Parts: sequence; C-alpha cells; structure tokens
Amino acid sequence: MAVPNYLKYKEKGKIAVAQTDIRIIEKQINIYAIDTGELPDSLNDLSIINTIDPWNNPYQYLRIDGGDVKGKGEMRKDHFLVPVNTDYDLYSMGKDGKSQAPFTAKVSQDDIVRANNGGFVGLVSDY
Repeated sequence: MAVPNYLKYKEKGKIAVAQTDIRIIEKQINIYAIDTGELPDSLNDLSIINTIDPWNNPYQYLRIDGGDVKGKGEMRKDHFLVPVNTDYDLYSMGKDGKSQAPFTAKVSQDDIVRANNGGFVGLVSDY
C-alpha cells in the first residue's frame, strides 16, 4: 500500500520540477528577447544549463512569433484545435516521452506545457 502512494508522490514531485524548470526557461527566454529584440530560434541560443526534464527528455521549444513556423501543424493546440500560444511553445513531453500537437491526443495528456502565453504552466490534462 505504501509503494503506490510513494510512486504517486514521486511523480507529483517530477511534475512540480518540470513546471519550475519551464518557468525558469521562460525567464531566460524573456531576458534573451529583451537583450536581442527577438525570441531565440532554439533553447541552444540561451545560456541555461538544464534543458532536460525530470524524465530525461529534452524540453521542447518552438518559436512562433517571428519564427519560421511552416503551417500550424507543430503548434500546440487546445481541445478546440486553437493554438495555445502566439509567442512560443515550451513544454515537457512528460512521463511517457511522447507528444502530439493537439491536447486531445492521448499521448499529450501527461505533457507539462506553457499555454496562454505563460498564463498557464501545468499538465495538459488540467488545462
């Protein structure tokens, strides 16, 4: 009985770490944008050390505003298939390490995302 509770607690901790990491990366992106006048093309443009999520997968970033987004296929989309950000997408693919653009996809439910241009950071399933 204690093991399942411990595993749930551990997973909640990883989610909290991912949310914090996303907020830290978001701040670094904002600093970069202030310094250069534009958003970075990739996370490699930032001077941050950790771009790996708690499940050992790289955080995902897509520049939307002023970027070279070909179509809307890669942009994260809500349950109505409307893009959730107008500036950039930043997210962890979560525990399963898999993701698809629409939040309605089953593999996206455990993703930790930045949405509403930073107004929301959390699990897709909570959005």
